[in-house]
Amino acid sequence: MAIAEDESRRNKRKTREPEGETKPAFSDAVNLVLASDEEEGGDDHQDADTDNEAEDFPEIDTGSDSGVGSEESEEEEEEEEEEDEGSDESEDEDEDENTDGSDSTVHIFPKARSTVSNITGRPKRVYPEIEPEYDSDSSTEDDPNRIGNVPLHWYDDLPHIGYDISGKRVLRPAKGDELDKFLETVEDPASWTSAFDKNMQMDKPLSAEELDIIRRLRLGENPDAAYDPYEPTVEWFTGKGKEEVMPLSAAPEPKRRWLPSKWEKQKIMKIVRAIRQGRIVGSKPKTADNTARFYAIWNEPTSAQPPPLPAPKRLPPTHAESYNPPEEYLPTEAERNEWQNTEPEDRERDFIPQKYSALRLVPGYDQFIKERFSRQLDLYLAPRVQRKKLNIDPNSLLPKLPSPSSLRPFPTYQSLKVVHSGSRVRCVSVSPDGSWVASGDEGGVVYLWEVIVGREVKRWTLDSKIGAIEWCPRTDVSYFVASVEDKLHFIVPPNLPSAILLPTQSALSPATLPPPTTSPIKWASTSRVEDGVILTIALPATSGLPKQITWHRRGDYLASVSSSESQVWIHQVSRRHSQAPFKKIKGAIQLVLFHPIKPHFFVATQRYVRLYDLMQQKLIKTLMPGIKWISSMDIHPSGDHIIVGGYDRKLCWFDLELSEKPYKVLRYHSRAIRSLHFHPTYPLFASSSDDGSIQVFHSRVYNDLMTDPLIVPLKILRGHNVSDGLGVLQAKWVNKQPWLVSAGADGKVVVWCSS
Repeated sequence: MAIAEDESRRNKRKTREPEGETKPAFSDAVNLVLASDEEEGGDDHQDADTDNEAEDFPEIDTGSDSGVGSEESEEEEEEEEEEDEGSDESEDEDEDENTDGSDSTVHIFPKARSTVSNITGRPKRVYPEIEPEYDSDSSTEDDPNRIGNVPLHWYDDLPHIGYDISGKRVLRPAKGDELDKFLETVEDPASWTSAFDKNMQMDKPLSAEELDIIRRLRLGENPDAAYDPYEPTVEWFTGKGKEEVMPLSAAPEPKRRWLPSKWEKQKIMKIVRAIRQGRIVGSKPKTADNTARFYAIWNEPTSAQPPPLPAPKRLPPTHAESYNPPEEYLPTEAERNEWQNTEPEDRERDFIPQKYSALRLVPGYDQFIKERFSRQLDLYLAPRVQRKKLNIDPNSLLPKLPSPSSLRPFPTYQSLKVVHSGSRVRCVSVSPDGSWVASGDEGGVVYLWEVIVGREVKRWTLDSKIGAIEWCPRTDVSYFVASVEDKLHFIVPPNLPSAILLPTQSALSPATLPPPTTSPIKWASTSRVEDGVILTIALPATSGLPKQITWHRRGDYLASVSSSESQVWIHQVSRRHSQAPFKKIKGAIQLVLFHPIKPHFFVATQRYVRLYDLMQQKLIKTLMPGIKWISSMDIHPSGDHIIVGGYDRKLCWFDLELSEKPYKVLRYHSRAIRSLHFHPTYPLFASSSDDGSIQVFHSRVYNDLMTDPLIVPLKILRGHNVSDGLGVLQAKWVNKQPWLVSAGADGKVVVWCSS
């Protein structure tokens, strides 16, 4: 029926084609019949006659692309749709009749209906559309447990088995024992139709479709119930008009297959020309030579691979390993018991020395296999490195320094010596003109003597031991300050010319005194004018002995550091005024210094050196020498460098423009450093120590900031004896001369001169 309708439609289409129009060449050239399963229409059954006949490919209407035939094509489409609807209704009625008379069997997959395609005219199956809401237990359902593909044994010890899509826990369902399962199978006959779901940890019922699939799989059948293994074969490549042209042919082989290539001919001729011209020379034939040939095997190029490292040699045997060792090598009973009670790893030897009368009586070594095995493990597992010994001259590692003889002058010998009877000389100071030296000892005696001849000019006996002495740097006046317990005494030397004596007296004891201040420090003119003590500064009662006195370069200000409270006082001579610049400072103050050019003030605590600006009253920087306890400090006359010494024998050189860390660290003394001092005019500085020696260094500082300072050790001066662990307590340079004055704990003051 469907085939007759298809032929009637084809005849109608042919009658509508214009008579003068020619048949398209595409249908004639391509003699194939195509079939598609996605087209609609058709029937499921065909007659036996039509199965073996080839149908014509539907002709292409070339006029359908033009606007003239558009209306006709639309009418044809409407007629085809109406015919398809009629055929579908008739087929549905036939299917209903067939279903009524069929057995009530269970179909797993939805039943398909057969139809004939409108385009190819071939039969095909059409399945109904899948409804989104269906009752099935497939993997497309929403699984409440969303833990993913993770091992479920992770949740064995937990009360839940996973998490749902909202992040809430999915609790573990209650499980019975084997008896409960058996009773459930007895009471519920449909219990065998359920399967255990590992993801939900519970039994789920199976649907009728799933049960039928399981039954078919057990029987070895196809799980699809609608599958027909005996359906008629579709002839795709046989029949009339469907013959396939085979890719192989019986044509004779072309000539180009066996003729030589002209490109290979050109390449060969190129090689032949090169041989004729001598550019390619063949190997010479070997001549029969019976003479022996020798090769130098050591001329082969060396391998880049390093040679294998040799095994380390074992130590040669000692006397203890002899079969007849001396008696002193044989252990006693106590030593034998001690060796046996010691752990094998802690034993000095792996064996006990034994004595035999003859070599043939020596038994086999019981630890031989174990020691060999241990050595093999050491050679196999322990890494070995070949150490290369460097033959370097130690003198080549030393820096190239100039010869000390080219850096003269510097002090080399002891010129004269002044002895303080029975007391340690703790302090010494040289006058600005370099003619006088003032030294003070722990007995409270101050000596004034000449540098050149060492003649004592005068002696003052003060109240207590002398802590510090310092000359005023002014050249128009001449006096020095000596510190005793809680006091500072201003002393004028005798025999001064009137041109210097009058300015000195007017500076220390003016006719008109400045108004008094509220400072706790009292300035008072003393009645000991004839002794030379003109002015006295009374410090607070708890100040103790001032251990340091330092002057400003102009000679109007001086600073003192008290030993008990580490209190710093700055005194102004012209105003007779004293003040404490620091209300509170971290650490115990050891030393202070004025900058020679700028209004800066250095304060050294036990571990740090702080630089303050007196004008702005703020901290500029903190130097970190790395010394445990700072003992001495001095600044270069240029003001850009400073040296710091400590009780741990270190001497640190700082470049103030470079860094807060030391530029150089020198360790030349064997004991604590006590004093440091730069020469005011010569490129020299000296350091004294408790080891009784004085180190003299050449220190040249260049104006070029890119050039490092030159530091060269010149001379070690030894002339003081160490007394009670103390050596040279202070060293000072003589102005305008390369001479050095040193004071020691042995009660001697020594002048060192240059040769």
